[in-house]
Amino acid sequence: MEIIESIDTLTVQDPGGEDFCSSDLEWFKLRNAERCEDVALIPYDRVDAFIIGECSRVEFPTRFHVERGRKRARGSLKQHTADEYLDYKLYWCSFGPENYGEGGTILPSRRYRLNTRNRAARPQSMRGCTCHFIVKRLYARPSLALLIYSERRHVNKSGIICHGPLDGDAIGPGAKRVPYMCSGIQQQTMSMMYLGIPEENVLEKHIEGIHRYCDPNAKVDGIASQYVHKVGMIIKRSSHELDLDDEASIRLWVERNKKSVFFHRDASVADPLILGIQTEWQLQQMIRFGHRNIIALHSTFGIKRFKYPLCTVVVFDSRNHALPVAWVISRSVAKQDVTTWMKALLDRVHLTDPGWTAGSFIIDDAALEVEPIRQNEMESFSCPILFSLWRIRRSWLKHIVEKCSNIEVQREMFKRLGEIVYCVWNGRDVSAAVEEFLLDFADQASFMEYFKDSWVPKIEMWLMAMKNLPLASQETSAAVEAYHIKLETKLSDDDAAASHLGSLQRVDWLVHKLITELHSGYWLDRYADETDSFRDVKDEYIRSTSWHRALQIPDSCVLPDSDLSVRVTSQKEDDGGGPAKSHVVWNPGSEFSHCTCESSSTKGNLCEHVLKVGMVSDEDLPMSFRSLKAILIDAWRKMKPADGSMDLDVANAMTWRVLDRVRMFGDLYRHGDVSRVVDGMVPKWIGKKAR
Repeated sequence: MEIIESIDTLTVQDPGGEDFCSSDLEWFKLRNAERCEDVALIPYDRVDAFIIGECSRVEFPTRFHVERGRKRARGSLKQHTADEYLDYKLYWCSFGPENYGEGGTILPSRRYRLNTRNRAARPQSMRGCTCHFIVKRLYARPSLALLIYSERRHVNKSGIICHGPLDGDAIGPGAKRVPYMCSGIQQQTMSMMYLGIPEENVLEKHIEGIHRYCDPNAKVDGIASQYVHKVGMIIKRSSHELDLDDEASIRLWVERNKKSVFFHRDASVADPLILGIQTEWQLQQMIRFGHRNIIALHSTFGIKRFKYPLCTVVVFDSRNHALPVAWVISRSVAKQDVTTWMKALLDRVHLTDPGWTAGSFIIDDAALEVEPIRQNEMESFSCPILFSLWRIRRSWLKHIVEKCSNIEVQREMFKRLGEIVYCVWNGRDVSAAVEEFLLDFADQASFMEYFKDSWVPKIEMWLMAMKNLPLASQETSAAVEAYHIKLETKLSDDDAAASHLGSLQRVDWLVHKLITELHSGYWLDRYADETDSFRDVKDEYIRSTSWHRALQIPDSCVLPDSDLSVRVTSQKEDDGGGPAKSHVVWNPGSEFSHCTCESSSTKGNLCEHVLKVGMVSDEDLPMSFRSLKAILIDAWRKMKPADGSMDLDVANAMTWRVLDRVRMFGDLYRHGDVSRVVDGMVPKWIGKKAR
């Protein structure tokens, strides 16, 4: 291998094919003051193809994760060398760097079998692999990436091959005859088991995964069958109660799952319990989908049923579905406590990707402290805040349906509640509108008792939050509500049994349900969507939000029914082969529309029929648009420069600059092709030295 002194002499290599690996490149030894490293130069836009090729090597199938990363802004260095970076990422084989073996050097399954109740193959996959490489996007040449391979062999610190088909005894005695199982196959098997899929179906998918790494034969299938059966037995026998005392049980769980806990504070007389949970997979999803994107907070779930309510941090994936990336179990919404766990969560993300930043943050609780999110400090998210109406809308409609039997009264009450919300923008007195509502529907005693106890004392606080913060869109509200419905379903599967046994008042029961069933469900949804391997799971996942279901309804199915209603024809036919069903949407075009379908009329959910009517309606502006317009006009009135002044010219110029960026973003969203946006941009000439 040729030794070089500088990367200036390297030639750019671009192997053909969709992906390539290290064996397809010619490597050079770069000598520096400390050591010689293997280097190669490739186009930056081919880095993903190189990573995919490295993960797909037959002798060492694996995945590489970002262990550490750093970024620089262009123009931040006055002087720089040829190998300075704009973007620096350290990729490590997912079988390392930690070693979960006993003592951290020798795996417990190498020479003997541990005396343990778990007779299945060792589920942990961290085996101390030292294989890692660095990708540098060059500061001087941003279109190129410098690959630095620090350790190309998949070996542990002792120099022994530690995973893959060449590792003869990685999974217990006689492992030369045991089929190779990567962490993805293990996670798939456990997720399907936790979701209650029949064992024969799990075994079929498990064997399909193993056959990607070895030839099919009866012995391999038999060993795989034993593995699936043992995993099933372990799951059936597992219990959330690690100790009779709930607090002691949680402490034991935290001690055993340190990598899945980003913050923990025991309950005391002065301070309540705070438990922040985030698995490695959730961390990767937060970095992937949350960077410069929307993050939402689904707060105060189970505040009446559980000992401690649940708060969820969600991001929006490639299909704009809400994906939970962190859970926080705590009763406290105090500024100090919220700041503490948010800082811990942000520190964990920045430890992996220092350049990560949130685009905006959506909250759904007016009582939540927003300063920990908004304040311009390194320890906070430091991003704009939006407010979502989904919680107040769902709560009102659900209780109206439950407590009022007359359908016509239900529609009118829900419409009038919407008019109270519209008082924020039409200038009407809120107190007068509420008083009028209470008088007009005084005969609905059951709902009025709920409304007076739960909403009248704090309705001004909620309306003030709607006035001061921009409102989130209907699509975002539908996605967060879909997560709420799934969470409620998972935690209510054995609600009666759990209530009888007192599990609802135990935090370890809630943690167990989140980590096993809910986490497995979302992992399998994403896996099915990305690999196209579980068609039924993928189809159900795509249709899980009412917004996506609304997009499947043709515009021609929305027809006027009367002056106050619209009829939406469903695409599903009756079981008996009769005509398609139709549903009537009352008060169309408003966020407080009422539909006759089961999802809306009995459960209070935001259904696809209401959303579809809002898509095709041109009469009323969306509430999110009204909110943004009111905030912009109010800001202009307060900060408007004097007429005829130079400050007015500067303000106009900055406004047009923002509008131009919004226009380009709109073009990119509509066309989905960045080249169309770039073609319309004015060429930017740079200085002679920088050319």
